[in-house]
Amino acid sequence: MPFRDHADAGRRLAGALRDRLPSDVVVLALPRGGVPVAYEVAQALGAPLDVILVRKLGVPFQPELAMGAIGEDGVRVLNDDVLAMAKVSDAELARVEVAQRAELERRAERYRRGRPRLDVTGRTVVVVDDGVATGSTARAGCRVARALGAGRVVLAVPVAPPEVHRRFAEDADEVVVLETPARFGAVGQFYDRFDQVDDDTVVALLDASRPAGDDPR
Repeated sequence: MPFRDHADAGRRLAGALRDRLPSDVVVLALPRGGVPVAYEVAQALGAPLDVILVRKLGVPFQPELAMGAIGEDGVRVLNDDVLAMAKVSDAELARVEVAQRAELERRAERYRRGRPRLDVTGRTVVVVDDGVATGSTARAGCRVARALGAGRVVLAVPVAPPEVHRRFAEDADEVVVLETPARFGAVGQFYDRFDQVDDDTVVALLDASRPAGDDPR
């Protein structure tokens, strides 16, 4: 069953999570598409919301094809099969990574505006995206959460390929997914509306999730 939009997916995902998480959960969204989904999850659970910043490493001649991903604290996840197929050299990989690390730092400043990251030490972290395709970005997000001290990592997405649980067995303690269609092309095909999420929307949703009295400036 397709989702109407990101907000609908988030509300339905929250329903699946509500009775299986402790009270001290932290919701971390993968920007940008994961943020409106995670916002609904955080609101429903009464949990704090932050972003977990990762960037896809696209093959130089086909940027939409992920050869890996990077995250905060120096986390890097590579897809060896794609690297071999695309014959990407170490120098080409390094150039892509430098560019994406610069963008990761820009987004950290843009989204948090000087606020510290939420402390996840010892807590259950729910990493949320709007779906999983290749899995490189979500895998990096889970590993970043672990590197930041999360006691337990739960990957929660509305839609993913059927093998998602096996694929993330080493990166997440639990995977919660609403739909695992056998014919999986792209995440957007399972949404009636799959609008692009811009930086202003990400900032607005993060600000809206802050406790009353917390100055977003």
